[in-house]
Amino acid sequence: MSTSLRRTCLAAALSALSLPGGAAEGVTASEIKIGMVNVQTGPAAGLGKGMRSGAEAVFKVANAKGGVNGRKVNLVIGDDGYEPNRAVDETLKMIEEQKVFSLFGYVGTPTSNAVLPIVKEMDVPLVGAFTGAMSLRQPVIKQVFNVRASYDDESEALVAQFLARGAKSVAVFYQDDGFGLAVLSGTEKALKKRNMAVAAKGTFQRNTMAVKTGLAAMLDAKPDAIVMVGTYAPLAAFVKEARAAGLKSQLATVSFVGTDNLVAELGKDGDGVLISQVVPFPEDNDLPIQRECREALAAHNGEKLGFVNFEGCITAKVLLAALERAGKEPARDSLVSALRGMGGVDLGGVKLAFADTNHQAVNDVFLTQIQGGRIAKIR
Repeated sequence: MSTSLRRTCLAAALSALSLPGGAAEGVTASEIKIGMVNVQTGPAAGLGKGMRSGAEAVFKVANAKGGVNGRKVNLVIGDDGYEPNRAVDETLKMIEEQKVFSLFGYVGTPTSNAVLPIVKEMDVPLVGAFTGAMSLRQPVIKQVFNVRASYDDESEALVAQFLARGAKSVAVFYQDDGFGLAVLSGTEKALKKRNMAVAAKGTFQRNTMAVKTGLAAMLDAKPDAIVMVGTYAPLAAFVKEARAAGLKSQLATVSFVGTDNLVAELGKDGDGVLISQVVPFPEDNDLPIQRECREALAAHNGEKLGFVNFEGCITAKVLLAALERAGKEPARDSLVSALRGMGGVDLGGVKLAFADTNHQAVNDVFLTQIQGGRIAKIR
């Protein structure tokens, strides 16, 4: 389908889907229907499946206790394969056919960006997308609520750590789309604060393993450190090939990589790779939310608590808390108001920072590193 034809079809669909103001689509006497569109198949499937697993575990626990104000949460899943056009199609199905109350738990910058026109036009809340892109944060979008820290926050932490370890030059190897550009931008901002610039750039295409051209750029530049931007499969390939080629650069990536999948793919080949995180360390037992999420996953499917399903769990808890506050007869506007009013709410050790002018709940970034084929926390 051509770009112009697709735009025409999208415009027609949006016009046809207009709803009367205040209509509580997706809410019946017995359930609240929530739509999750993300990657369930393909080389990045571990990310979508992790978010889904964590969220389903939380909703299952809540439903067993009577749900939200007497209604069970029904999570409906759509697979976009980590492709923007499919995300648009699946989102339209969620709203037009499934008639969901809210969208939730999308995965990826290019896919989340692609559905923003629908979210705005249809006035449907989108809660807890698994992306740190600033395009979903500034300027604040009425319908969009982010739980995790931004890629600017993560890039700042990684650059600071690189320089503390003696790096004098920092390059970026990135997925050539909105995700890669978002982290590239964050890295450039962090370096500019220190009167530095990106030393070299290398790219690869989303949903491919074509890392050789980007790796060649890194081998040619020989930077002291490289921020890698992508999902676990291509980045694992990049790390292995970089090591085999003798590249000595410090390597790091942001949380979206899918830490547990990356460690599984790399093993000890990943030793030394730095990964920024946006959730507390899953293996700790310091916070109530860690224990609650661990127990929910064990009861749901016996899955071990990891970084991605932990984010799914936390994000689901945020949505549940907002649904409770939205009232016994919730509308989309009351959900938006509830989320905006949750600044200072503590969800078992994770304190939310929502406000009218801030739709990002959490700003914390944690640093981890692969050591001995396992993930270990640095701070």
